[in-house]
Amino acid sequence: MADNTTTRRNFIQSTSLMAAGFLTDFSSLHQPIWLADDKPGITKPAPEWIKALYERGVPTTYRKTKAELQYIGMPVGGIGCGCVYLGGDGRLWLWDIFNKNQTGVIYKDIPWHEKIQNNKAILRPFDGSNYVEPVKDVRPVEQGFAFKIDYNGRSVTKRLLADDWDEIEFEATYPMATIRYLDATLPVQVSAQVYSPFIPLDADNSGLPATIYSFTIINKSQADVTVSVVGWLENKAAIYTASDDQYTKSNKAVPNGVFSTVLNKNWADDAYYFKPDYGNFCLLSLNPATVVNTSATLANDALFNSENSQPASKRFDELLLGSVRNTTQIPAGKTTELHYVLSWYFPNLSFHSIKNETKRYYANQFKSAAEVATYIQQQFAKLSGETKTWCQTWYTKSTLPHWFLERTLLNVSTLATTTSHRFSSGRFYAWEGVGSCAGTCTHVWQYAQAMGRLFPALERDTRERVDLGVGFHDDGHIGFRAEYDQQPAIDGQAGRVLGMYREHQMSADNGFLRRNWPKTKLAIEYILKQDRTGNGMVDSQLENTLDAKWPGEIAWLVGLCLAAVKAGEHMAEEMNDRDFAAVCKAFFEKGKANMESQLFNGEYFIHKPDPKLGKTVLGSYDTCHIDQVYGQSWAFQVGLGRIIDQQKTLSALRALWKYNFTTDVGPYLKDHHGGRPYALPGEGGMLMNTNPAQVPLPYGVEDAWQVTYFHECMSGFEHQVAGHMLAEGMTDEGLALIRTIHDRYHAAKRNPFNEVECSDHYARAMASYGAFITACGYTYHGPKGELAFAPKWGADMFMAPFTAAEGWGTYTQQKQGKRYEYRLEVAYGSLALEQLTVEKSDAKPVKKVTVTLGGQTIAVQLSQTGKTLALRFSARHKIQTNQPLIVLVLI
Repeated sequence: MADNTTTRRNFIQSTSLMAAGFLTDFSSLHQPIWLADDKPGITKPAPEWIKALYERGVPTTYRKTKAELQYIGMPVGGIGCGCVYLGGDGRLWLWDIFNKNQTGVIYKDIPWHEKIQNNKAILRPFDGSNYVEPVKDVRPVEQGFAFKIDYNGRSVTKRLLADDWDEIEFEATYPMATIRYLDATLPVQVSAQVYSPFIPLDADNSGLPATIYSFTIINKSQADVTVSVVGWLENKAAIYTASDDQYTKSNKAVPNGVFSTVLNKNWADDAYYFKPDYGNFCLLSLNPATVVNTSATLANDALFNSENSQPASKRFDELLLGSVRNTTQIPAGKTTELHYVLSWYFPNLSFHSIKNETKRYYANQFKSAAEVATYIQQQFAKLSGETKTWCQTWYTKSTLPHWFLERTLLNVSTLATTTSHRFSSGRFYAWEGVGSCAGTCTHVWQYAQAMGRLFPALERDTRERVDLGVGFHDDGHIGFRAEYDQQPAIDGQAGRVLGMYREHQMSADNGFLRRNWPKTKLAIEYILKQDRTGNGMVDSQLENTLDAKWPGEIAWLVGLCLAAVKAGEHMAEEMNDRDFAAVCKAFFEKGKANMESQLFNGEYFIHKPDPKLGKTVLGSYDTCHIDQVYGQSWAFQVGLGRIIDQQKTLSALRALWKYNFTTDVGPYLKDHHGGRPYALPGEGGMLMNTNPAQVPLPYGVEDAWQVTYFHECMSGFEHQVAGHMLAEGMTDEGLALIRTIHDRYHAAKRNPFNEVECSDHYARAMASYGAFITACGYTYHGPKGELAFAPKWGADMFMAPFTAAEGWGTYTQQKQGKRYEYRLEVAYGSLALEQLTVEKSDAKPVKKVTVTLGGQTIAVQLSQTGKTLALRFSARHKIQTNQPLIVLVLI
């Protein structure tokens, strides 16, 4: 029997070779950095590579001819609707919609060359098995489309299969992928846009259990061409339950489509209707003159020539397909569009520890997949139009690099996987990664910045219903896994207080904060009590995201709590709670001073050990830890200003770049063992912890399994640091780190849409959106009507999207000589604005400023501080679509 165990030598050789073919060619760009002891260690990219990161570029496009399609799995179902992947060839796969609740997109153990976390030499999904051996071609449901092209007396049939086309190009622009099918011998050009409706601020219409295909067919020839398009979908309802003759597959025709379910002939089996996989499918054409077949077969002649509108049934173990077909004649040089919907309805979702929650949210509005498809048919112009408007706003109306926009947004697709769920009550519930670590864990989800900006109502509800509801305790502590684990996690506690402030800012008025202030205040007071010595630095031994209770004064926890307390000060002021605001201010000032004087070693921030325990227990101590200035990072997300001294913060970030970032983790992994492989030899990343001083026992102990975390590259932490670097002006380093993650997830190697940590589609990776926030220098306060931008590069001609409490759109600023123009255009909803703060390139005084809204001049008061211009309007104005706000400044 062959030995499939991966040896260390084979592992390093194979992964290095694999990486070399798919990443930007770092091999010619390395600039070695030598450690103090002259051992070769961390390498950095060359200046010419970094310079290219700023280029606008084009959308990332993966190609069949470069073997880049096989791992692509872009989630194309709605928020909290399970997970359906769009493959590189345009077919759907995975189909994790049956409420199986497994760990990982698929559960898979693979042998490894060393023990992981001092346990076994096996990788499980939460160890990275699906990172090392990416999932592909999991197709429990047969589905596809085919085209029959008739021209010049010929008839050619093509399917969505790689072998059928000279080239397939997959444009990876979540939430709407564009796939181009190329064949030089054909008179037509075929492309598809595939997506589920995705409309920021509209969680309900972004939570539909359906996928839309919009095909565009261009006749390139000088003669008419007839094209037939057929789509099919297998009836796989009750995929696990229907296992004997008690069950019959049933298809029936509905207007322009096929409805698929499984009938139970045992009338006494009421339990069937509550099974996780009980439900149905629908395939619907949105086009006129549709031919329906409830009993299709996959032979080409039958696909394009058969029809059956009568009910069809088959045994539980037989293949039953439904199909829809459209035929259109395309004149020379003309274009035709055809649209289709595939919907599903599997509403029975439950988890043991969550009481009284048994249904998915979409079951409130719909009673079948046919109702879902019909709703999309009726609302197609709105759903499709608003999704396209968002994609244009995000990708087209921007000067930021395409690759950067892709990587900072695409992790929000985690909401459309089985990491994330939404119950019929409206409650949002999530794992850390697919099926791994329960309870919408506070110390993980608090890193995720995407949902709070794109779907703020979901975050507000989670703060109120979970953190200040089922997870809240009378002493003010928040159970870090709600029903699953009621103990506090100090970082999760602080992160959720900061989240309260963010959710308040993303509200239209003070109602949310006012309603929740008493419990929020208790949560802040709980943080204050964790300072046992009265020096403003928390030091209680509580759980943290590295799964241990560290004693002592730990820079990243101290700083994060200081940020939370500063947010508390701001919230207290808004609630007119002046006494508590003063308490928070005093605590913050004392803690800031002590953190900077006691926890900074001259280069970076450290972990000061407990005076009694010393370094006898696990901790980061004198090592260079990735999150050491995380509090300042969070502060930039919510406009809190300076939490930690700027120069010390910059020094700490430079130390992370110097010691922890490398373009190849291979040399480091040769000497540091047991970590989960989220970056392989030949791939770059930022290591969690390094030991610049070469301390013999840097983490206090060597046998604790948590020590192995320090040898890993986890993308959520990396995104957080990268976003912070951008905020501090370290744009070269920040962009390089994000690009390194982007390259680790190149489609030739693994799924670009699945950033893995403790299982697939890990929530912490949504910290990537925070990097977009800081790149724009965006801050927003909805109740105050204040919005600000301070772009970190390209400020003389800058354009980027923004979101607010009630709308979203595009911000533009440009300089022409002595004239500056700042523009806000709302593409969806509206924007209530009382003050706009912007920057110009120098501190020269402004001579004149004029502001127009929808072409009408409005009064403004200018306050200039250096390069910063605060423009306060005489009244709160509501900016609507097609009513741009334009600011003209002359110097």
